Amino acid sequence: MDKFVIEGPTPLRGNIAISGSKNAALPLMAAALLADSPTTITNVPKLRDIYTFNNVIRVTGAHVEFDEDNNCLHIDPSHINHLEAPYELVRKMRASFYMLGALLGKFGEAKVSLPGGCAWGPRPVDLHLEGMKTMGMEINLDKGYVLGKANDSLPGGTFTLDPSSVGATVNLLLASVLKAEEFTIKNAAVEPDVVLLAKTLNKMGANIEGVGTDVLTVRGVDKLQGLEVDNAPDRIETGTYMIAAAMHPESELTITNANPVDLGVFPKTFEKTGAQIEINGSEIFVKAPKELSPTSIQTKIYPGFPTDLQAQWATMMTQATGKSIVTDTIYFDRFSYVPELNRLGADLHVDENSVTIKGQTPLEGASVMSTDLRASVSLVLAGMVAEGRSDILRIYHLDRGYEKLEEKLNSVGANIVRTEQEE
Repeated sequence: MDKFVIEGPTPLRGNIAISGSKNAALPLMAAALLADSPTTITNVPKLRDIYTFNNVIRVTGAHVEFDEDNNCLHIDPSHINHLEAPYELVRKMRASFYMLGALLGKFGEAKVSLPGGCAWGPRPVDLHLEGMKTMGMEINLDKGYVLGKANDSLPGGTFTLDPSSVGATVNLLLASVLKAEEFTIKNAAVEPDVVLLAKTLNKMGANIEGVGTDVLTVRGVDKLQGLEVDNAPDRIETGTYMIAAAMHPESELTITNANPVDLGVFPKTFEKTGAQIEINGSEIFVKAPKELSPTSIQTKIYPGFPTDLQAQWATMMTQATGKSIVTDTIYFDRFSYVPELNRLGADLHVDENSVTIKGQTPLEGASVMSTDLRASVSLVLAGMVAEGRSDILRIYHLDRGYEKLEEKLNSVGANIVRTEQEE
Protein backbone atom coordinates (compact mmCIF):
# COMPACT_ATOMS: atom_id res chain seq x y z
CA MET A 1 0.00 0.00 0.00
CA ASP A 2 1.37 3.40 -1.01
CA LYS A 3 1.48 6.74 0.77
CA PHE A 4 2.43 10.30 -0.13
CA VAL A 5 5.28 12.11 1.62
CA ILE A 6 4.76 15.86 1.19
CA GLU A 7 7.21 18.60 2.12
CA GLY A 8 5.65 22.03 2.50
CA PRO A 9 4.85 24.78 2.21
CA THR A 10 5.11 25.06 -1.58
CA PRO A 11 3.50 27.71 -3.81
CA LEU A 12 2.18 26.45 -7.14
CA ARG A 13 3.16 28.13 -10.42
CA GLY A 14 2.63 26.91 -13.96
CA ASN A 15 0.08 24.95 -16.01
CA ILE A 16 -2.01 21.90 -15.10
CA ALA A 17 -4.10 20.06 -17.72
CA ILE A 18 -7.43 18.61 -16.61
CA SER A 19 -8.07 14.93 -17.31
CA GLY A 20 -11.29 13.38 -18.54
CA SER A 21 -14.10 12.98 -16.04
CA LYS A 22 -14.49 9.62 -14.33
CA ASN A 23 -18.07 10.42 -13.37
CA ALA A 24 -18.97 11.24 -16.97
CA ALA A 25 -17.04 8.32 -18.50
CA LEU A 26 -18.69 5.56 -16.45
CA PRO A 27 -22.26 6.20 -17.71
CA LEU A 28 -20.93 6.40 -21.29
CA MET A 29 -19.25 3.03 -20.82
CA ALA A 30 -22.52 1.51 -19.62
CA ALA A 31 -24.38 3.10 -22.54
CA ALA A 32 -22.00 1.39 -24.98
CA LEU A 33 -23.55 -1.94 -23.95
CA LEU A 34 -26.92 -0.87 -25.36
CA ALA A 35 -25.61 -0.54 -28.92
CA ASP A 36 -25.53 -3.08 -31.74
CA SER A 37 -22.04 -1.96 -32.81
CA PRO A 38 -18.81 -0.83 -31.11
CA THR A 39 -18.36 2.48 -29.31
CA THR A 40 -15.15 4.47 -28.83
CA ILE A 41 -14.83 6.92 -25.94
CA THR A 42 -11.94 9.41 -26.01
CA ASN A 43 -10.41 11.45 -23.16
CA VAL A 44 -10.89 8.60 -20.67
CA PRO A 45 -8.73 8.97 -17.53
CA LYS A 46 -6.44 6.20 -16.34
CA LEU A 47 -8.04 5.62 -12.95
CA ARG A 48 -8.70 2.64 -10.73
CA ASP A 49 -12.48 3.02 -11.13
CA ILE A 50 -12.17 2.95 -14.93
CA TYR A 51 -10.11 -0.26 -14.81
CA THR A 52 -12.61 -1.80 -12.37
CA PHE A 53 -15.57 -0.99 -14.61
CA ASN A 54 -13.68 -2.31 -17.64
CA ASN A 55 -13.45 -5.64 -15.82
CA VAL A 56 -17.12 -5.54 -14.84
CA ILE A 57 -18.01 -5.09 -18.51
CA ARG A 58 -15.63 -7.84 -19.63
CA VAL A 59 -17.40 -10.36 -17.37
CA THR A 60 -20.46 -10.07 -19.64
CA GLY A 61 -18.48 -11.18 -22.68
CA ALA A 62 -18.10 -7.73 -24.18
CA HIS A 63 -14.71 -6.85 -25.65
CA VAL A 64 -12.97 -3.92 -23.96
CA GLU A 65 -9.72 -2.40 -25.19
CA PHE A 66 -8.15 0.56 -23.37
CA ASP A 67 -5.50 2.46 -25.34
CA GLU A 68 -3.82 4.05 -22.33
CA ASP A 69 -1.31 6.03 -24.38
CA ASN A 70 -4.15 7.94 -26.04
CA ASN A 71 -6.75 7.71 -23.23
CA CYS A 72 -9.08 5.98 -25.69
CA LEU A 73 -11.54 3.22 -24.74
CA HIS A 74 -13.11 0.83 -27.28
CA ILE A 75 -16.12 -1.29 -26.26
CA ASP A 76 -17.65 -3.96 -28.52
CA PRO A 77 -20.88 -5.36 -27.02
CA SER A 78 -21.63 -7.83 -29.81
CA HIS A 79 -20.57 -10.93 -27.84
CA ILE A 80 -22.33 -10.30 -24.51
CA ASN A 81 -23.56 -13.65 -23.21
CA HIS A 82 -23.37 -13.40 -19.40
CA LEU A 83 -25.90 -11.03 -17.87
CA GLU A 84 -24.33 -10.67 -14.44
CA ALA A 85 -22.21 -8.17 -12.51
CA PRO A 86 -20.64 -10.09 -9.60
CA TYR A 87 -20.16 -8.95 -6.02
CA GLU A 88 -16.36 -9.20 -6.04
CA LEU A 89 -16.22 -6.42 -8.66
CA VAL A 90 -19.32 -4.34 -7.95
CA ARG A 91 -18.40 -4.00 -4.26
CA LYS A 92 -15.32 -2.03 -5.27
CA MET A 93 -17.25 0.76 -6.97
CA ARG A 94 -20.87 1.83 -6.67
CA ALA A 95 -21.11 3.02 -10.30
CA SER A 96 -20.92 -0.63 -11.37
CA PHE A 97 -24.61 -0.66 -10.48
CA TYR A 98 -25.20 1.01 -13.86
CA MET A 99 -24.92 -2.52 -15.22
CA LEU A 100 -28.44 -3.15 -13.97
CA GLY A 101 -29.97 -0.51 -16.24
CA ALA A 102 -27.72 -1.41 -19.16
CA LEU A 103 -28.30 -5.17 -19.08
CA LEU A 104 -32.03 -4.90 -18.36
CA GLY A 105 -32.41 -2.23 -21.01
CA LYS A 106 -30.64 -4.24 -23.68
CA PHE A 107 -31.37 -7.86 -22.85
CA GLY A 108 -34.37 -7.78 -20.49
CA GLU A 109 -32.53 -9.73 -17.82
CA ALA A 110 -29.83 -8.99 -15.25
CA LYS A 111 -28.25 -10.21 -12.03
CA VAL A 112 -26.30 -7.40 -10.40
CA SER A 113 -24.77 -7.23 -6.94
CA LEU A 114 -25.77 -4.42 -4.63
CA PRO A 115 -23.02 -1.77 -4.84
CA GLY A 116 -20.09 -0.75 -2.69
CA GLY A 117 -17.86 2.33 -2.95
CA CYS A 118 -16.75 5.04 -0.54
CA ALA A 119 -17.01 4.07 3.11
CA TRP A 120 -18.29 7.38 4.48
CA GLY A 121 -21.98 6.64 4.20
CA PRO A 122 -24.67 4.43 2.65
CA ARG A 123 -26.05 5.23 -0.77
CA PRO A 124 -29.40 3.46 -1.09
CA VAL A 125 -30.48 2.28 -4.52
CA ASP A 126 -34.20 2.27 -3.76
CA LEU A 127 -34.83 5.07 -6.25
CA HIS A 128 -33.23 3.04 -9.03
CA LEU A 129 -35.31 -0.03 -8.26
CA GLU A 130 -38.61 1.76 -7.70
CA GLY A 131 -38.19 3.65 -10.95
CA MET A 132 -37.60 0.41 -12.84
CA LYS A 133 -40.68 -1.14 -11.22
CA THR A 134 -42.72 1.89 -12.27
CA MET A 135 -41.47 1.34 -15.81
CA GLY A 136 -42.88 -2.19 -15.71
CA MET A 137 -39.78 -4.20 -14.89
CA GLU A 138 -39.77 -7.09 -12.43
CA ILE A 139 -37.26 -6.48 -9.64
CA ASN A 140 -36.38 -8.90 -6.82
CA LEU A 141 -33.62 -9.09 -4.22
CA ASP A 142 -31.84 -12.35 -3.44
CA LYS A 143 -28.77 -12.80 -1.23
CA GLY A 144 -27.28 -9.39 -1.96
CA TYR A 145 -28.13 -9.42 -5.65
CA VAL A 146 -30.77 -7.57 -7.66
CA LEU A 147 -32.55 -9.88 -10.09
CA GLY A 148 -34.31 -8.03 -12.89
CA LYS A 149 -36.51 -9.04 -15.80
CA ALA A 150 -38.20 -6.96 -18.47
CA ASN A 151 -40.35 -7.65 -21.50
CA ASP A 152 -39.33 -6.32 -24.90
CA SER A 153 -41.91 -3.56 -24.59
CA LEU A 154 -42.94 -1.92 -21.32
CA PRO A 155 -45.73 0.61 -20.79
CA GLY A 156 -43.44 3.05 -18.95
CA GLY A 157 -45.18 5.70 -16.86
CA THR A 158 -43.95 8.60 -14.75
CA PHE A 159 -41.50 8.45 -11.85
CA THR A 160 -40.43 11.34 -9.61
CA LEU A 161 -36.97 11.22 -8.08
CA ASP A 162 -37.09 12.38 -4.46
CA PRO A 163 -34.41 13.45 -3.92
CA SER A 164 -32.87 14.11 -7.30
CA SER A 165 -30.15 11.56 -8.00
CA VAL A 166 -27.46 11.37 -10.67
CA GLY A 167 -27.07 7.61 -10.31
CA ALA A 168 -30.80 6.90 -10.47
CA THR A 169 -31.29 9.23 -13.45
CA VAL A 170 -28.48 7.45 -15.32
CA ASN A 171 -29.76 3.97 -14.51
CA LEU A 172 -33.35 4.80 -15.49
CA LEU A 173 -32.22 6.28 -18.81
CA LEU A 174 -30.16 3.17 -19.56
CA ALA A 175 -33.08 0.92 -18.66
CA SER A 176 -35.74 2.78 -20.62
CA VAL A 177 -34.35 3.90 -24.00
CA LEU A 178 -34.88 0.48 -25.64
CA LYS A 179 -37.75 -0.84 -23.51
CA ALA A 180 -40.32 1.76 -22.44
CA GLU A 181 -43.12 2.95 -24.72
CA GLU A 182 -43.03 6.27 -22.85
CA PHE A 183 -41.29 6.90 -19.55
CA THR A 184 -40.98 10.29 -17.85
CA ILE A 185 -38.45 11.06 -15.12
CA LYS A 186 -39.37 14.07 -13.02
CA ASN A 187 -36.87 15.90 -10.83
CA ALA A 188 -34.14 14.30 -12.93
CA ALA A 189 -30.54 15.26 -12.24
CA VAL A 190 -29.20 18.02 -14.50
CA GLU A 191 -25.48 17.50 -13.81
CA PRO A 192 -23.22 17.76 -16.87
CA ASP A 193 -22.54 14.00 -16.62
CA VAL A 194 -26.26 13.25 -17.09
CA VAL A 195 -26.65 15.78 -19.91
CA LEU A 196 -23.67 14.29 -21.77
CA LEU A 197 -25.13 10.78 -21.38
CA ALA A 198 -28.56 11.84 -22.66
CA LYS A 199 -27.08 13.70 -25.64
CA THR A 200 -24.91 10.68 -26.45
CA LEU A 201 -27.85 8.27 -26.24
CA ASN A 202 -29.79 10.49 -28.64
CA LYS A 203 -26.85 10.45 -31.07
CA MET A 204 -26.92 6.64 -30.81
CA GLY A 205 -30.56 6.71 -31.89
CA ALA A 206 -32.51 7.11 -28.64
CA ASN A 207 -35.50 9.42 -28.26
CA ILE A 208 -35.08 11.50 -25.09
CA GLU A 209 -36.88 14.82 -24.75
CA GLY A 210 -36.04 17.53 -22.24
CA VAL A 211 -32.27 17.00 -22.21
CA GLY A 212 -30.70 19.56 -19.89
CA THR A 213 -33.91 20.01 -17.87
CA ASP A 214 -35.22 18.17 -14.81
CA VAL A 215 -38.03 16.47 -16.76
CA LEU A 216 -36.89 13.78 -19.19
CA THR A 217 -39.31 11.87 -21.40
CA VAL A 218 -38.07 8.69 -23.07
CA ARG A 219 -39.79 6.96 -25.96
CA GLY A 220 -38.34 3.56 -26.68
CA VAL A 221 -36.62 2.79 -29.97
CA ASP A 222 -35.78 -0.54 -31.59
CA LYS A 223 -32.01 -0.26 -31.60
CA LEU A 224 -29.01 1.94 -30.87
CA GLN A 225 -25.78 2.25 -32.84
CA GLY A 226 -22.29 2.66 -31.45
CA LEU A 227 -20.36 5.86 -32.09
CA GLU A 228 -17.26 7.84 -31.14
CA VAL A 229 -17.80 10.26 -28.27
CA ASP A 230 -15.45 12.64 -26.46
CA ASN A 231 -15.60 12.45 -22.68
CA ALA A 232 -15.96 15.69 -20.70
CA PRO A 233 -13.16 17.30 -18.65
CA ASP A 234 -13.38 16.55 -14.93
CA ARG A 235 -15.09 19.50 -13.24
CA ILE A 236 -14.24 18.25 -9.73
CA GLU A 237 -10.56 17.98 -10.61
CA THR A 238 -10.81 21.51 -12.03
CA GLY A 239 -12.29 22.86 -8.80
CA THR A 240 -9.73 20.98 -6.71
CA TYR A 241 -6.79 22.59 -8.53
CA MET A 242 -8.42 26.02 -8.35
CA ILE A 243 -8.61 25.59 -4.57
CA ALA A 244 -5.01 24.35 -4.44
CA ALA A 245 -3.89 27.51 -6.27
CA ALA A 246 -5.67 29.80 -3.81
CA MET A 247 -4.19 28.33 -0.63
CA HIS A 248 -0.67 29.76 -0.86
CA PRO A 249 -0.38 33.56 -1.27
CA GLU A 250 2.39 33.21 -3.86
CA SER A 251 0.57 30.76 -6.17
CA GLU A 252 -0.41 31.44 -9.78
CA LEU A 253 -1.86 28.56 -11.75
CA THR A 254 -3.23 28.18 -15.29
CA ILE A 255 -5.65 25.27 -15.61
CA THR A 256 -6.04 23.98 -19.17
CA ASN A 257 -8.41 21.56 -20.94
CA ALA A 258 -11.24 22.57 -18.60
CA ASN A 259 -14.89 23.31 -19.27
CA PRO A 260 -15.72 26.31 -17.07
CA VAL A 261 -19.41 26.16 -18.03
CA ASP A 262 -19.72 22.81 -16.21
CA LEU A 263 -18.62 24.37 -12.89
CA GLY A 264 -22.03 25.88 -12.11
CA VAL A 265 -21.91 28.44 -9.28
CA PHE A 266 -18.42 27.42 -8.19
CA PRO A 267 -16.39 30.17 -9.95
CA LYS A 268 -18.55 33.00 -8.55
CA THR A 269 -18.39 31.49 -5.07
CA PHE A 270 -14.63 31.04 -5.44
CA GLU A 271 -14.14 34.72 -6.29
CA LYS A 272 -15.61 35.67 -2.90
CA THR A 273 -12.42 34.37 -1.29
CA GLY A 274 -10.46 37.18 -2.95
CA ALA A 275 -8.78 34.89 -5.45
CA GLN A 276 -8.38 36.30 -8.95
CA ILE A 277 -9.90 34.28 -11.81
CA GLU A 278 -9.59 34.83 -15.54
CA ILE A 279 -11.45 32.48 -17.90
CA ASN A 280 -10.42 32.23 -21.54
CA GLY A 281 -12.17 29.41 -23.37
CA SER A 282 -10.94 26.15 -21.86
CA GLU A 283 -8.32 27.88 -19.68
CA ILE A 284 -8.75 29.19 -16.15
CA PHE A 285 -6.08 31.39 -14.61
CA VAL A 286 -6.06 31.56 -10.80
CA LYS A 287 -3.96 33.93 -8.70
CA ALA A 288 -4.03 33.52 -4.94
CA PRO A 289 -4.99 36.51 -2.81
CA LYS A 290 -2.63 37.95 -0.24
CA GLU A 291 -5.31 37.16 2.34
CA LEU A 292 -8.07 34.59 1.85
CA SER A 293 -11.49 35.90 2.86
CA PRO A 294 -13.59 33.46 4.93
CA THR A 295 -16.46 32.25 2.74
CA SER A 296 -19.22 29.93 3.95
CA ILE A 297 -20.92 27.52 1.55
CA GLN A 298 -23.80 25.05 1.40
CA THR A 299 -23.68 22.10 -0.98
CA LYS A 300 -26.63 21.78 -3.33
CA ILE A 301 -27.54 19.78 -6.39
CA TYR A 302 -26.15 21.09 -9.67
CA PRO A 303 -25.62 23.89 -10.56
CA GLY A 304 -25.17 24.56 -6.83
CA PHE A 305 -21.95 24.05 -4.89
CA PRO A 306 -20.87 20.41 -5.40
CA THR A 307 -20.62 18.07 -2.44
CA ASP A 308 -17.47 16.62 -4.05
CA LEU A 309 -15.65 19.93 -3.38
CA GLN A 310 -16.74 20.61 0.20
CA ALA A 311 -13.78 18.83 1.85
CA GLN A 312 -11.33 20.78 -0.31
CA TRP A 313 -13.18 24.03 0.44
CA ALA A 314 -13.07 23.43 4.20
CA THR A 315 -9.34 22.78 3.88
CA MET A 316 -8.84 26.06 2.03
CA MET A 317 -10.81 27.89 4.73
CA THR A 318 -8.23 26.85 7.35
CA GLN A 319 -6.03 29.48 5.66
CA ALA A 320 -8.71 32.19 5.53
CA THR A 321 -8.63 35.14 7.93
CA GLY A 322 -11.70 34.36 10.01
CA LYS A 323 -14.50 31.90 10.67
CA SER A 324 -16.42 30.08 7.95
CA ILE A 325 -19.01 27.29 7.87
CA VAL A 326 -19.31 24.45 5.37
CA THR A 327 -22.71 22.72 5.31
CA ASP A 328 -23.38 19.58 3.29
CA THR A 329 -27.08 19.23 2.43
CA ILE A 330 -26.45 16.24 0.14
CA TYR A 331 -24.60 13.83 2.45
CA PHE A 332 -24.76 14.49 6.17
CA ASP A 333 -21.80 12.37 7.22
CA ARG A 334 -19.06 13.41 4.81
CA PHE A 335 -16.60 14.81 7.34
CA SER A 336 -14.04 12.05 7.90
CA TYR A 337 -11.31 14.52 6.99
CA VAL A 338 -12.00 16.81 9.99
CA PRO A 339 -10.03 14.96 12.71
CA GLU A 340 -7.15 14.49 10.27
CA LEU A 341 -6.98 18.21 9.43
CA ASN A 342 -7.07 18.96 13.15
CA ARG A 343 -4.02 16.68 13.54
CA LEU A 344 -2.23 19.06 11.19
CA GLY A 345 -3.12 22.02 13.39
CA ALA A 346 -6.45 23.12 11.93
CA ASP A 347 -9.38 24.18 14.12
CA LEU A 348 -12.52 22.50 12.78
CA HIS A 349 -15.65 21.47 14.67
CA VAL A 350 -18.47 19.30 13.28
CA ASP A 351 -22.09 19.83 14.30
CA GLU A 352 -24.49 17.49 12.50
CA ASN A 353 -24.07 18.27 8.77
CA SER A 354 -21.93 21.39 9.18
CA VAL A 355 -18.31 22.03 10.00
CA THR A 356 -17.11 25.33 11.46
CA ILE A 357 -13.60 26.34 10.47
CA LYS A 358 -11.65 28.88 12.50
CA GLY A 359 -8.90 30.42 10.42
CA GLN A 360 -6.22 31.36 9.92
CA THR A 361 -4.36 28.42 11.46
CA PRO A 362 -0.76 27.57 10.65
CA LEU A 363 -0.56 23.89 9.67
CA GLU A 364 2.30 21.62 10.67
CA GLY A 365 3.22 18.34 9.04
CA ALA A 366 1.96 15.09 10.55
CA SER A 367 0.89 11.59 9.56
CA VAL A 368 -2.77 11.47 8.49
CA MET A 369 -5.11 9.13 6.62
CA SER A 370 -8.63 9.13 5.22
CA THR A 371 -11.39 6.84 4.11
CA ASP A 372 -12.64 8.36 0.87
CA LEU A 373 -11.54 10.04 -2.33
CA ARG A 374 -12.28 13.72 -1.67
CA ALA A 375 -11.11 13.59 1.94
CA SER A 376 -7.81 12.19 0.71
CA VAL A 377 -7.20 15.02 -1.72
CA SER A 378 -8.10 17.58 0.94
CA LEU A 379 -5.24 16.21 3.04
CA VAL A 380 -2.87 16.57 0.09
CA LEU A 381 -3.92 20.23 -0.22
CA ALA A 382 -3.27 20.72 3.48
CA GLY A 383 0.11 19.03 3.25
CA MET A 384 1.24 21.44 0.54
CA VAL A 385 0.71 24.45 2.83
CA ALA A 386 1.80 22.76 6.07
CA GLU A 387 5.25 23.41 7.51
CA GLY A 388 7.49 20.36 7.24
CA ARG A 389 6.72 16.75 6.35
CA SER A 390 3.25 15.25 6.04
CA ASP A 391 2.57 11.58 5.38
CA ILE A 392 -0.77 10.95 3.64
CA LEU A 393 -1.71 7.31 4.17
CA ARG A 394 -4.10 5.12 2.16
CA ILE A 395 -3.73 7.09 -1.07
CA TYR A 396 -5.33 4.28 -3.06
CA HIS A 397 -8.49 6.36 -2.64
CA LEU A 398 -6.85 9.11 -4.73
CA ASP A 399 -6.07 6.67 -7.53
CA ARG A 400 -9.81 6.15 -7.95
CA GLY A 401 -10.46 9.73 -9.00
CA TYR A 402 -7.34 11.82 -9.77
CA GLU A 403 -5.16 10.91 -12.74
CA LYS A 404 -1.43 11.52 -12.17
CA LEU A 405 -2.12 13.70 -9.13
CA GLU A 406 1.41 13.92 -7.75
CA GLU A 407 2.92 14.23 -11.24
CA LYS A 408 0.68 17.19 -12.08
CA LEU A 409 1.24 18.95 -8.75
CA ASN A 410 5.00 18.35 -8.76
CA SER A 411 5.20 19.87 -12.25
CA VAL A 412 3.97 23.19 -10.80
CA GLY A 413 6.13 23.27 -7.68
CA ALA A 414 4.80 20.74 -5.16
CA ASN A 415 7.13 18.31 -3.38
CA ILE A 416 5.24 15.02 -3.26
CA VAL A 417 6.84 11.56 -3.24
CA ARG A 418 4.87 8.33 -3.59
CA THR A 419 6.40 5.61 -1.47
CA GLU A 420 5.45 2.33 0.13
CA GLN A 421 3.47 2.63 3.36
CA GLU A 422 4.96 0.80 6.32
CA GLU A 423 2.72 -1.83 7.85
